[in-house]
Amino acid sequence: MKLPLRTRDLPLRIATGAYVLNSGLDKRGADEETAQGVHGMAAGAYPFLKDVDPVTFTRLLSTAEITLGAALLLPVVPSRIAGAGLTAFGSGLVGLYLRTPGTRRPNSLRPTEQGLALAKDSWLVGAGLNLLLGGDADRGATRRNHRGRGLRRPSLTGRG
Repeated sequence: MKLPLRTRDLPLRIATGAYVLNSGLDKRGADEETAQGVHGMAAGAYPFLKDVDPVTFTRLLSTAEITLGAALLLPVVPSRIAGAGLTAFGSGLVGLYLRTPGTRRPNSLRPTEQGLALAKDSWLVGAGLNLLLGGDADRGATRRNHRGRGLRRPSLTGRG
């Protein structure tokens, strides 16, 4: 059975998948105070979330993180699909960093001490884009190598 991923995607998928899965599991049984904090930060950056109950929001966030982490860790999920999910998730976190007051230095993208924990999530976007876009580049390079340089695949009959 051929898996829908490249072997070289495995380290990236394992590292990001374990990180995201752990984050989701940590939020799974969040108490009311923790849920209020998680929701408050998210609603401050994304005002449309203000009407969502904090416990419900944290439970849904936990489920989304567990699902994404599992998708990254399971080799039957294609890298492109896992990468799309990771890119979307990471982009939401970068948006949280960019929209939360006090996380960036004035007139800069550089984080403050308080923003460092959020700014570091930008690596998830890069990892997601790598998984999402990585397959096309490889297929194109292989095609060019075989066609553009006049290389031929070996014949099964041995006649060239």
